[in-house]
Amino acid sequence: MIAGLLPLLIFSAAIGAGLNAGLFFIFSVCIMGALGRLPAEQGIAAMQAINVVIVNPIFLLAFLGTAVLSVLVLIGGFTTGGPARFYLVAGGLLFLIGTILVTIVFNVPMNDALQALDPQSAEATRMWSSTYLVDWVRWNHVRTLSSIGALGCFVLAFRAA
Repeated sequence: MIAGLLPLLIFSAAIGAGLNAGLFFIFSVCIMGALGRLPAEQGIAAMQAINVVIVNPIFLLAFLGTAVLSVLVLIGGFTTGGPARFYLVAGGLLFLIGTILVTIVFNVPMNDALQALDPQSAEATRMWSSTYLVDWVRWNHVRTLSSIGALGCFVLAFRAA
C-alpha cells in the first residue's frame, strides 16, 4: 500500500522539509542576530514571546507532520527497491535525527529554561549572553542544514521514483 502512495509522501515530505529549512534558516541568519543586538532583557522577552507563539497548529503540522512523513518515507526506502531507496533513507534520517531529535534534546530544553526566567533578572542575562545565543544558534544551524539536506534527498528521491 505504501508503494502506491510513495510519490505523494515523498513530495509532501519535501514540502515539509523545505518549510522547516526556511524557518530554521531565518532564525540562523537573521532573527537571532537581531535579538542578540537588543538589550538582553528585550531580546529575552522577544524570544520568550516567539517560543509561545510558535507552538500553533500550523507550525505543529509542518514540524510534526514532516516527522511522520519522514518515518513513512524511511519505511518506503527500506521496503521498496530502486534508485530512490538511498535518498529516501538518507532524507528520513536527516530530518528525524538532525531536525526532530536535535530540537527535542537541545533547543526545546534551552527554550524551556529561558521561558522560566524573568527577563529582567541577572540570571536570565547571564544565560542569554553566555550560553543561549551561542548554543541555541549552533544547534539551530544543525537543524537548518539537516532540513536542507532532507529536502534535497526528498527532491532527488521524487525524481528517481
